[in-house]
Amino acid sequence: MMTIETVTEIGRQAIETCMLVSAPILGLSLVVGLIVSTFQAMTQINEATLTFVPKVLAVFAATLLFLPWMLGVLIAFMTHIITSIPTLIR
Repeated sequence: MMTIETVTEIGRQAIETCMLVSAPILGLSLVVGLIVSTFQAMTQINEATLTFVPKVLAVFAATLLFLPWMLGVLIAFMTHIITSIPTLIR
């Protein structure tokens, strides 16, 4: 039977999965941003495209690199949710 605790647990698992899947891309974007910001501070170059282009390229590369793992995590989570539906309905 669906109780408030069950719904809360499913929501917690969904948020945890979302954070786990997004962490590699966000982390790499953060590292690239810090490197570019450090480079800009050292050279005193304040160009907006200098921060934007490397981050976009890093996010694209990270997406290509981590996509199989991300899909595996999402598929495992959804498989768990879908297979637990009969037990949740009772």
